Amino acid sequence: MLKKIILILFLSLPFYIAFSQDTSNVAPQKKKAITLTGYVSSLQTAIFDSLSGPFENENLIHNRLNFKGYFNENITVALELRNRMYTGDLIQLGEIYTNLIKEDPGFVKMSWNIIDEQSILLNTKVDRLWLDFHFNKVQFTLGRQRINWGQTLVWNPNDIFNAYSFFDVDYIERPGCDAVRFQFFPSSSSVADLAVKVDKDKNVTAAGLFRFNAGGYDIQFLTGLSNSTDIVVGTGWSGHLGSVSFRGEATWFDPYEEFPKTIGTVMVTGGFDKIFKDNSVAQIQAMYCNKPASLTNLFSFYSGNLPVKELALSKFTGFGQFTWAVNPLLNLTASGIWFPDLEGYYAGISCDYSLAENVDFSLIWQHFNAKLISVLNQINLGFLRIKYSF
Repeated sequence: MLKKIILILFLSLPFYIAFSQDTSNVAPQKKKAITLTGYVSSLQTAIFDSLSGPFENENLIHNRLNFKGYFNENITVALELRNRMYTGDLIQLGEIYTNLIKEDPGFVKMSWNIIDEQSILLNTKVDRLWLDFHFNKVQFTLGRQRINWGQTLVWNPNDIFNAYSFFDVDYIERPGCDAVRFQFFPSSSSVADLAVKVDKDKNVTAAGLFRFNAGGYDIQFLTGLSNSTDIVVGTGWSGHLGSVSFRGEATWFDPYEEFPKTIGTVMVTGGFDKIFKDNSVAQIQAMYCNKPASLTNLFSFYSGNLPVKELALSKFTGFGQFTWAVNPLLNLTASGIWFPDLEGYYAGISCDYSLAENVDFSLIWQHFNAKLISVLNQINLGFLRIKYSF
């Protein structure tokens, strides 16, 4: 059945593309009935402890397809999926690795390993599938979607529905969740947002948020139930201090069965960022958590669906990043994170160059160094990516 669905999807591709192209008999201002966007990329990865040690290599061919259908001015439907083909050394780890790629945290399983052999792995995953209705000041969305409540740029303790890892270099869309969402917009600068999510273990996250503007700042408050276990209360803000942006979030989690006997988990983060005249960007951010998560494996950094309570690995964490826009085609980025409790740090550099209008080249290096279970661990990851967008 699955193979038939995939075959129908790709056989229908020319039909969708035809609808998404401009035609001479369509008025320029008329919205297309169906659109298709996406990209194809090749990501080569090398993993090693040191230059003198062994290397693990992997190649990922990543194809993303984003379909959107517009029934009328009020109803939109979307289907977005990732097709990923892996080859290289990591596949030989067997089910430990292939099950990680296949994992789907949503209530409805929509991730399948189509080919799972010793030297090749092909996975298809639907990470967006939603129906949206909006009319006047009301918007209702049903299905797999991204609910972005974060205000800061690196860690988002307000992002209780679908947190993400900063270190994932190949998933710019970020994970979604299976949810029902209702939004009411009292004004152009305010929104009342209610959402309910159910995951694969039937755990429920249900919360409400109210965002408004005051004194030039977007301010939000949220409260609800997280992962069927925790009462959650939070706030966030974003605005400007002169030419510098100031953003922050704070969230408190406490098991409702033990409330109010326990202190709970508190996560507070804040940061500044500034865009210069040449489009270079400087960012700093710090985070405090009274109960940081335990880390036993550096690969935990790359969890595609990171639990929001596991964003902090140290009571205090500091981040800094600078992106230098050398020219309109070339960006160079250097970033670092300090983990005092782990006696460790992260350092990363990247080079992004536009080869053509829709073709981008990236060269990325990441280094982790941390003491886990009293043993010093370090790892290097090198990435080379060529990406074509359509």
